[in-house]
Amino acid sequence: MGTDANRRAPEDIVCKDADSRRSTRPRGETFVWVTAMGLTVGLTMIVFLLGLVVVNGFGVFWPRSVALIEFREDRGTRFQGGTKALGVITIEQERDVRDLSLEQRASLHAADRREKQLFLGNRDAFGQAFAFFPAGDIRSVTYPDDVIRAERLEWGDALFFPVRLEMEDGSVIQADDPTFNSLLLKRVDDVAARRAQIHQIERYEIGRINLQMHQLEQEERFYSRQDELTAQQRSDRAAVARRMDQLRAQYQPLADQAARLRSKQHQDTFVYRLVTGDERSMSVGQIVHYYYPNRLTLVGRAQIFAGQLWRFLSGFPREANTEGGIFPAIFGTFVMTLMMSVAVMPFGVMAAIYLREYARQGLFVRAVRIAINNLAGVPSIVFGIFGLGFFVYFVGGGIDRMFFDRALPTPTFGTGGILWASLTLALMTVPVVIVATEEALAAVPRGVREGSLACGASKWQTIRYLVLPASAPGIMTGLVLAMARGAGEVAPLMLVGVVALAPNLPLDSVFPFIHLERKFMHLGFHIYDLGFQSPDSEAAKPMVFATTLVLILLVVVLNLVAILVRNHLRKKFTADKF
Repeated sequence: MGTDANRRAPEDIVCKDADSRRSTRPRGETFVWVTAMGLTVGLTMIVFLLGLVVVNGFGVFWPRSVALIEFREDRGTRFQGGTKALGVITIEQERDVRDLSLEQRASLHAADRREKQLFLGNRDAFGQAFAFFPAGDIRSVTYPDDVIRAERLEWGDALFFPVRLEMEDGSVIQADDPTFNSLLLKRVDDVAARRAQIHQIERYEIGRINLQMHQLEQEERFYSRQDELTAQQRSDRAAVARRMDQLRAQYQPLADQAARLRSKQHQDTFVYRLVTGDERSMSVGQIVHYYYPNRLTLVGRAQIFAGQLWRFLSGFPREANTEGGIFPAIFGTFVMTLMMSVAVMPFGVMAAIYLREYARQGLFVRAVRIAINNLAGVPSIVFGIFGLGFFVYFVGGGIDRMFFDRALPTPTFGTGGILWASLTLALMTVPVVIVATEEALAAVPRGVREGSLACGASKWQTIRYLVLPASAPGIMTGLVLAMARGAGEVAPLMLVGVVALAPNLPLDSVFPFIHLERKFMHLGFHIYDLGFQSPDSEAAKPMVFATTLVLILLVVVLNLVAILVRNHLRKKFTADKF
């Protein structure tokens, strides 16, 4: 039994045990929570951004009720000289009162501190599509049933009260007639069918003839520039003239048919009344679609939403791209991304195979890898300048001089086009593919290579039948990253082929069917054009969100296809098969 000095109290033993446990606790557990918080913040920002784009993008097509707003006469608020305004309430927000004095701010009521933004439509009549009104100046807000919202070919949407329909045979149908809506709907469907016929004739049939005539005109200009023609050239020139006469004979009946259809578009006249009381008229052929927004049920709104969304995805742009659809931009983005992927994969994979499997590891290979990693950080506009100088001017100009000399000085391939845009983006994204492919090749076990070589296979046979299949999922990961970056790039495309409005698609039914020299539309540039080049930024804002949503969905779809292929390859070529 020890002395009292050597004895320890129970509480001292407990404190020492606690200190020992505290000293053995792993350090850094706090940083686990910090990293979790960082991940949460990042995911929250992404979800918020996507939610903002989705809500505003789909909100463009959802039919909203149209409000009739009456102003208080004692406030003196006027709209076009009247005390009423008709529009869709889009925003309700706090007013900017910084220009008011402190006394004026203190005297404002709660309603006076807020304002409403109305989509007025009728840009041809009012000169503006949106307007703000103080909430305190509003006396009443009602939603009349007889308001029509019509999508027009020009001047955007219109909000009005129907008055009458003046038919081509001289009959007049008033708006209170029970047959008015059915007759107007039939006339709108008729003009839509004729519009589709005109589109088919002018864009495809006449467009095909115009393309052939343009080629023959280039031939004729070539012959006219010659000082003296040989016998064969005179014969060829005569054949060009005969072919031109045949095309003109084919062109004229089609042009006459399109003119007759266009004249029928303006036979019926629709008379409507604005909220100001003024009566205006327009041909029924100007109406793309119309509906009574304040009469719609939930099912009716869903139908209108689906129809407007389909017209947006399948239609062609109009009104400086602020109206109509974005099908050419979707098609151009899709084709360019596929061409970029086809171009970048072979070169990226071959370069990675050489660097990993064949090149002698040394200073030169390390320098090449450093250069590849640095290329991944070069601004995209630099690649655009390189693409303009090398692909467009050097390669494209050389192709024109060798194969299209008769079309000069008008360039064929010596100007921006979808081919040069795809190759420029392929050059920009090839470092991503090389790095991902090298990592995938390095992940294949060394025993796989040694076992194959021990069985008598050559090095290329080992790479071809064993290493590449095993690394295919990693290679597809590089392709996914390349597609995600390339599909959304805009800056280099502005130099090598993208335009705000392309009259023809890069793929059509005209031989040779794939026109690599044509300029194209792109969703990213379409967003830039709407957001920064549109004369009416407020009217273009909904289209910006809608186009952004479509671009995100297109990139997601392309990436999902690549990810599904990668997962299939991963299941097919697993490591336990070797």
